[in-house]
Amino acid sequence: MRKTKIRIRILKAFTAVPFFAFLLTWVIFSIAIRLRFGDDYNLLIGQDADTTGITDRASVISFVSLGIMFVVTLVVTYFLAKSITRPIEKLRQFALKIGSGDFTPNAFTFDEEELEDLNTALNNTARQLGVYDSQQKAFFQNVSHELRTPLMSIKCYAEGIAFDVMDPKKASETILQETDKLSDLVTDLLYIAKIDNITTVYTTSKVDLAEIIRGCAARQQAMADKRHIQFLFNFAEDSIQYECIGELISRAIDNLISNAIRYAVSQITLSCQRIGSGIEISVADDGDGLAAESIPHVFERFFKGPGGNNGIGLSIVKSIAEQHKGYVMAQNSAGGGALFTITLP
Repeated sequence: MRKTKIRIRILKAFTAVPFFAFLLTWVIFSIAIRLRFGDDYNLLIGQDADTTGITDRASVISFVSLGIMFVVTLVVTYFLAKSITRPIEKLRQFALKIGSGDFTPNAFTFDEEELEDLNTALNNTARQLGVYDSQQKAFFQNVSHELRTPLMSIKCYAEGIAFDVMDPKKASETILQETDKLSDLVTDLLYIAKIDNITTVYTTSKVDLAEIIRGCAARQQAMADKRHIQFLFNFAEDSIQYECIGELISRAIDNLISNAIRYAVSQITLSCQRIGSGIEISVADDGDGLAAESIPHVFERFFKGPGGNNGIGLSIVKSIAEQHKGYVMAQNSAGGGALFTITLP
């Protein structure tokens, strides 16, 4: 590939040609009028032996040389400039298409290395924006569906109370349950918006992961007791210090525990240990485990397995892990229950 900066240097060099052409002409003219008359210079001045004839011919040659140089400079400068501006104009038009919402990558190829790199970057940007745009559209469609379901249920039971066709107490219980679901859904949606917002600034600090995990379990102890589920802790150390965003890690563990409570039979095991220079946090239940066809999709937004809530909790866990340059995995443990593992670098 050619280097654009080399071509620009050539362009700059040619813009200086008229100056050097004039300088060369002046030198030729100065030498010519000082030359002695003789046959050695007949090609230049003919047979005239007077200074005026020499001067006239030298002047003609000088101005003709200058004119030729000037024309050559204009032609070369024009084509060099067009060869640089033409691909830049194509890329400008492509950038305008991206700005207008058309994220279709182009098939341009350029000989210049810098322009090819810029085109590759623009194409990658277009692809990423296209994926993001599709995800956002699907996200809002799913959100509207998830919000409509509890709202329609609330409306139905409220009308039943209003027209005396439903028992007010039972209908009120259902309305309260649907309201709680709606509240949880809105909270999760707001949290997703907060995590996905690239302008949100988080501050990391050194926290005790063992303490955070115990705190998350304590907050959900009442729900676990209601379902007769026991928490088991498996920590490699009593205190596991790690530099991270404590608020987000706490939310991720909360979501994993809440998910495990829905499927566990009698116990949930919470583990945390160092793996090399990183950390591995896992939440395992003793339930029936994950269906093989569900495992690749459990972290997708709004994907709900049997008994699932709103399909957002695990996607938040994935976003938080990625926010920390880590990842989360879902699998079935040796005992048959579901095992979720967050690995942080």
